[in-house]
Order: sequence, then structure tokens, then C-alpha cells
Amino acid sequence: MQSLYNLLYEPGLPLKWMGLLVGGWLVVSHLAALYRPAPVKDWLSRFPRNDRLGTILVSIAFAWSFVIWSCMDLGEFFRVKTGVQMLILGTAVGVVIYVREFLAVRALGFLLILAAAPMLDSAFLQDPQSRLLLVAFAYAIVLKGMFWVGMPYLMRDQIKWVLAKESRYRAGALAGAAYGLAIALCALVWW
Repeated sequence: MQSLYNLLYEPGLPLKWMGLLVGGWLVVSHLAALYRPAPVKDWLSRFPRNDRLGTILVSIAFAWSFVIWSCMDLGEFFRVKTGVQMLILGTAVGVVIYVREFLAVRALGFLLILAAAPMLDSAFLQDPQSRLLLVAFAYAIVLKGMFWVGMPYLMRDQIKWVLAKESRYRAGALAGAAYGLAIALCALVWW
């Protein structure tokens, strides 16, 4: 558990590897959406109400939170470490049992918020200005994550809007792939 925490936060992934990871993920996922539109559109339309995937994503999000709380330096709050660990576990179970409405969307939002910190840490005080591509992406996913946790129906509406016209869908897939390619290229060349 400590080694996973150290990989993400202490000192974290180098900017080059984070850029390659994020850029590669964006390119692959958006090109898959571009070249296999039928299954991707079907999956996207079913995602907000997918309880099974929601349970998996909630489990990952709360496990990630548990690792952060268990491994970080708590300073004077070390006395409440075990109590908060139990609270995290209890909340995870409670969310899976009682928060069934748009569970997948809320869990994805939570994961996006958690994923931004390692990205921002890897870009913190780094030299090339192109690192701001990664920083902008991190802040964008935090904003999306906060809205999706608090108002998950927004994701459903956003998916419907994108899928309503083929031109929107293609433009979104191309834009995501282009942004990922820009991040990956910057990581290879300058970071």
C-alpha cells in the first residue's frame, strides 16, 4: 500500500511519464470512440445507470481514498487515523447500498477528482510551459468530477447532447484524440 502511495504522491510520477500516460489514454480512448462508434455509443448511453460498473468504480475510489489516508503524514491527527479508516470503509458500503441513483456517474466524478492530484503534483514547478496542457486537463476533470458527483444527471444530459448529432460525436472524439496527442508529444519532446 505504501509503495502505491509513493508512486502517486511521494515524489510521484515524473512529468514525462504522467504526460505519456494521460496523453496515451486520451488518444487510445478517443480513437476507439472514433473507429468503433456503435459499441461506444451504446456503452456511453448505458453508463450513467450501470450499477455494476458503479459499484466497481466506487470500490476503486474508496480504496484509493483509504490508501491516501493510511499512508499520508497526518501530523497531529495521527490519533484519528483508525477511526477515519473505519469511516471510509463504512461510507463505501453505505454509498453502494443506499446511493443507487447514478452511482456510476458519481463514482467516476470522485475518481476524476482523485486523479487530478498526481497530475498536478507531477507538473508542479516544472520548467516547460507546455506542462500547462496537463495542468489544464487536471483542472477540467476536477470541475467535471465535482459537478458529476453533485449533479450526476448532467453527465446523462451531456452524453445525450453529444450522441444526438454525429458531427458532435466525431468532433468530440477528434478533439480528445488531438489533445491527448499534444500532451504525449510534449512529454516525448520537452518533458
